[in-house]
Amino acid sequence: MPRTGPKAVVKTPGKLHKSIAEWSGYVLVLLFATTAIAQPYVIPTGSMQNTLLVGDHVLVDKLAYSPAGGLARHLLPFDEPKHGDVIVFRYPPDISQTLVKRLIGAPGDHIRITQGAVYRNGIRLYEPYVIHQPGYVAALDNFPGACCLPVAQPEARERQREMLERNVVNGELIVPPGMYFAMGDNRDDSSDSRYWGFVPRDSLMGKPFLVYWSYDASTQDLMGQSAGSVIAHAIDLGEHFFTRTRWSRTLRVVRGVPDDVTERAN
Repeated sequence: MPRTGPKAVVKTPGKLHKSIAEWSGYVLVLLFATTAIAQPYVIPTGSMQNTLLVGDHVLVDKLAYSPAGGLARHLLPFDEPKHGDVIVFRYPPDISQTLVKRLIGAPGDHIRITQGAVYRNGIRLYEPYVIHQPGYVAALDNFPGACCLPVAQPEARERQREMLERNVVNGELIVPPGMYFAMGDNRDDSSDSRYWGFVPRDSLMGKPFLVYWSYDASTQDLMGQSAGSVIAHAIDLGEHFFTRTRWSRTLRVVRGVPDDVTERAN
């Protein structure tokens, strides 16, 4: 009688092993969802006030925009960045930081700001979302020009210098291929493309679509990096969660606003 080799044995996992396997699967799905589909972020500054407030916790749709190339753009429900979109992107001078602004200029657009009014391709934009700080002087907000002193970061200064030297023609900024021009809705308190240049297409990460929670906290509390600041914020949450949560903003949808024209420039 011929000898047979060892049998292939399939062992039925016990309850503990089965539970571990199931929860491992759930964790993997959650990790995939939060890295490839949607990801939570907190808004630490007021540059997008009142569209997004300091302390808003948002979900960002990471499948919003089609990749620059490849087959995936034809298979998945991607979109192209549009004027008026609220966008999340890697800060060009330091890609370890993530910023949120509004898309104002796309490749080929001619941008200028005259006494605070934004003109794109010779047409004034309709921007109901913009706010200005008390004491704002519109005559000082003219771009490209001397309105926007560069930020202290050397990389930001260099990017602004290159933009103004290479991309300004007849008093207008021309957005080059593969780049976008973004500004905050809080125009007097926003570090944006006016100060550090264009946003590359590859830096776009998606767009926020939902405020899932909003808590009235300071920028200092939200951006604190030390152990002490983290502990202090945790204590503050424990003491004031119900009274400082902005319940009216819970599950608020974030939408881009088409900046329809109002009038032609003279």
